[in-house]
Amino acid sequence: MQLSSIPLFDVLRERMAWLNTRQNVLSTNVANADTPGYGARDIKPMDFAALLKRAAGTGATPGALTVTDPHHIALKGSAGTFQDYSAPDAESTAGGNTVSLEQEMIKVADTQAQYQIATNLYSKAINMMRTAIGKPGG
Repeated sequence: MQLSSIPLFDVLRERMAWLNTRQNVLSTNVANADTPGYGARDIKPMDFAALLKRAAGTGATPGALTVTDPHHIALKGSAGTFQDYSAPDAESTAGGNTVSLEQEMIKVADTQAQYQIATNLYSKAINMMRTAIGKPGG
């Protein structure tokens, strides 16, 4: 059995991928804080309800296999890429830049904390699985 076939791991993996992508976008904003004409960007928030539906196998995703028995394991695909959008933090400067370093650093710290929470949950779930199969620790 693969960990990706367990809905909890699938949701956590998807969340960590989203947070990783967001951190990359935010770091690009910080790097371009002094670039004339640069507009701040962010990643669209995850649709948690849709993610849970897909993880539970109840979502109608194109090309998904149909589960005909509740004992079957549904194969699910990842959302893959995340959409970014223009998210100006402040009014533009004389050079047309809309990045506020203070706001970006707050977003970076929040994203880092959320990633840490997700990795802790993932680790706890792994340890719970090990205990359930009789191999605690690790």
